[in-house]
Amino acid sequence: MKLFSLLKAFLGTCILSVAAAGIGHAADTGTAAEAEAMTKRAVAYLKANGPEKASQEFTNGTAFKDRDLYVSYYDMTGKVLGHGANPKLVGKDLSGLKDPNGKLFIQMITDLAKAKGKGWTDSYTFRNPVTDKMAEKIIYVERVDDSWIGVGIYK
Repeated sequence: MKLFSLLKAFLGTCILSVAAAGIGHAADTGTAAEAEAMTKRAVAYLKANGPEKASQEFTNGTAFKDRDLYVSYYDMTGKVLGHGANPKLVGKDLSGLKDPNGKLFIQMITDLAKAKGKGWTDSYTFRNPVTDKMAEKIIYVERVDDSWIGVGIYK
């Protein structure tokens, strides 16, 4: 009986460890709700502080970076105004940028911002800054005057 009780306790601990590991992994990536919330915070920050300060904070600050979540800030022509994962992109026109499957994803995001003002895009492929691997991504975007702000999640 004592052996059975020990075995039962051991298996219970193993199951809890596996469950905790799964939860820990899920917590390492941002959720759709978190991406939407960060986008809304970024829009409010832009409106309160202006484009120059917002661009600096989104690109070089820490308030809008959480695991694989970061802000992308573009004008409506496809020019990068701020980028939380790659500061070298700021100032570049990426309107013609295609993902590995040939999708013009910056144009897709800009078109959504122009047509609907806000919402989730279709999926495209982009480098995950945490894993440094290409992954499927969708982005939640909101238009602000002649620009858009978005935060995406990786699948």
